[in-house]
Amino acid sequence: MPDWRQLASLINFGMAYYTTQLVRCAIFSFVLLELVMLLRKIFFSKRTFLRGMPWALFLIIPFLGRLKMFYENEAVRKATWRITAVTASWLWADRIYMVGILIAAICIFGKWIRLQRAVSGMEKVMFENVHVYVTDMSITPFTVGLLKPKIVLTKVMVDSYSVEDLKTIVQHEQTHIRLGHLWFGFAWDILRCLLWINPLLTVFQKHFRADMEDVCDRVCIQNSGKTAHEYGMVLLKTLKLLRSESEAAPLAVTYVGEREFADMKRRMGEIVSFHPYRKKLCMGMAAAAFLMIAAMLLAVHTHSYARSNESRDILIGKYDGGNEVVSCDTEELSRMISYDDEYVYVKREAFEKFLIKNNVEGEIWIVFGGFYKLPGLTGVAESCTYENNSEDEAVRIPYESIMDDWYVRLLKML
Repeated sequence: MPDWRQLASLINFGMAYYTTQLVRCAIFSFVLLELVMLLRKIFFSKRTFLRGMPWALFLIIPFLGRLKMFYENEAVRKATWRITAVTASWLWADRIYMVGILIAAICIFGKWIRLQRAVSGMEKVMFENVHVYVTDMSITPFTVGLLKPKIVLTKVMVDSYSVEDLKTIVQHEQTHIRLGHLWFGFAWDILRCLLWINPLLTVFQKHFRADMEDVCDRVCIQNSGKTAHEYGMVLLKTLKLLRSESEAAPLAVTYVGEREFADMKRRMGEIVSFHPYRKKLCMGMAAAAFLMIAAMLLAVHTHSYARSNESRDILIGKYDGGNEVVSCDTEELSRMISYDDEYVYVKREAFEKFLIKNNVEGEIWIVFGGFYKLPGLTGVAESCTYENNSEDEAVRIPYESIMDDWYVRLLKML
């Protein structure tokens, strides 16, 4: 039978551990959003591919919560210690944060699941060796799914548009798939869930998706062989409604909504300004961006605490009806105490002088080694009791390691 108290303790610690990190990541996300929007507006406003690249910096955000600077940099420590104190010690705050993640995930990914199910029930047709799903809904074409993407078109487009126009629309959706935009959108939604306390991630999502659309449009124009004008006219057709309410009435040429109209107006402005680009240069820029992100992730890893960090601390305590810490001066105690995987070695004469000096009597505990997750946030240590009736110059005390306990193993894995 599992020890439910230990399991509850592990869950409570896990909430505190991850909430502490995620709140710190959310702080960074506010700063990075401002930086990305500044780059987009001032430096890359006329550079479509460069405008989309800074969004990749958000891939680093979830890994910033264990940075050592939160403990070792005095300015950062002073600025964030209150947040750390709340998330590390106020269990109700951790529970609220985790419930927020759950609610955000249900709202965001619940829509994904419902959409996947709806698409699975749609009519499937073959077009240019590509499976396309057809719907009667009045929507613009889209693609859903990560491992097996499904392209969805409206029935009115399939029935009324020319083969060339349909080919352009399908090519646009295939370009989204090929460029990995579906995965980027998925990663962004995960970030929105984990850092839900930053509402700007949802507010500025439209800019993120707009930049992906602009990149996709430029790649499609270059690869389609069409002029920018021809390509733009095909996209404008995607905003037509499915049909009028009356079957006898002609197709209703109206826009889906003001937001779609504004977005298409912006995209048409980008399409009009299209100039052929050099593929090798763009590929080089993408490779450079990838290497930069990899280097930044490596730097973050190097300057962060590990999932479990070895502790070399030594602590002396006594028990005489109540636990009391006698000393946690590791530097002093390490001159008298050492240990390996099976035994603790104590220099008897020096240690007993230390006990007399500190007026220590009763049951004496030696706590040592183990590991910690973050400084001041839960750790596990080995322990043994000291028997002062030995006459050996070096007292050897056997102990049973707790590192193989299921609770400790799970704690290390968190």
